[in-house]
Amino acid sequence: MENTNKKGVQWKHVAIVAICLLLVVSILYGLGVGYKDNCAKTEQAATQTEQGDAVLSLWTDDAPAKKELEAYVEAVTKEGSADFIPVEDRIAVFDLDGTLACETDPCYFDHCVYYHRVMEDPDYKDKASDFEKEVAKEVKQFMDTGVSAANSMERHGKAVASAFAGLTPEEFIKYVSDYAKTETPGYNGMTRGEAFYKPMLEVVELLKQNGFKVYVVSGTDRFIVRGLVAASPLDLPSEQLIGSDESLVATDQGNTDGLEYQFDDDDQLVMGGDFIVKNLDMNKVTVIQQEIGKQPVLAFGNSGSDSSMAEYAINNNKYKAAAFMLCCDDTERENGNVEKAEKMVQSCKDNGWTAISMKNDWKTIYGDNVTKK
Repeated sequence: MENTNKKGVQWKHVAIVAICLLLVVSILYGLGVGYKDNCAKTEQAATQTEQGDAVLSLWTDDAPAKKELEAYVEAVTKEGSADFIPVEDRIAVFDLDGTLACETDPCYFDHCVYYHRVMEDPDYKDKASDFEKEVAKEVKQFMDTGVSAANSMERHGKAVASAFAGLTPEEFIKYVSDYAKTETPGYNGMTRGEAFYKPMLEVVELLKQNGFKVYVVSGTDRFIVRGLVAASPLDLPSEQLIGSDESLVATDQGNTDGLEYQFDDDDQLVMGGDFIVKNLDMNKVTVIQQEIGKQPVLAFGNSGSDSSMAEYAINNNKYKAAAFMLCCDDTERENGNVEKAEKMVQSCKDNGWTAISMKNDWKTIYGDNVTKK
């Protein structure tokens, strides 16, 4: 009897263990199925997010540039497509003035904020140097006549660095952002910061929702770009805003080289006052490689100073690439220049870029509530 009872107890233990194992297997199987379902749902959601719902609704239906861009985005983002580009390599670069935002009203935004600093700002105008005032007069000449002084870009870059020396980056950005909230002189119903082309903002959103990383690569000072964008409807982080550069130093650094100075708890980072580089022409290509580290597959510009960037994008690229150039042919809704626009159309034909007609391709530029004075 004792052996029989022992055997019965042993079989009970075996049965209990077997039942437990079955329960564990069942639970794990259920979790596995659920995990697969959740992964599938996550993957589907990611795909839906990547495709997004952005559309080019402010473009005319028959705009060739719109059709070409939409076809391009579909080709390079569709799994299995011969032109598919992995998300990590979907890099798009945009010029700023005349490509995303109003270029001249009455001149470039960075020239306007500089002129305000040196000639109008009660807290600074009496401190401005003779050189800064000379450059401000050159800016005024351009505002009034459209004629630039000799070597104006480099002189302006040096003057901007000088006029904002000593400000922290945050103070500089806020100064620019506050100025960007002033009214545009040439338009009704719009601030300088709002003077962004609405159809191009749609392009940025379309690309972002399809997995592109969008960068601004501008000739405007980097911190002026950041300040302007902060007051604008353009939604991009500061690390994707590239521009011309000036020096930065510690407050107690003086003239000591950075290799011989250590930042300490008494220091702040401030604008150093020295101009480094104007980010135009070939300099745009080098800064793209230095800061992004990848060849872009899309480039958007509006002038000859963007041609190197456009050529860099479309030539010797392992992926399908394209370049689009805005043509300032609208003189009723924008400060257009027909002669300049015609030259750009010809450049597009010569170089294989796609021309965008602001006059014919866009239903609106700044919105129906904005009118040109």
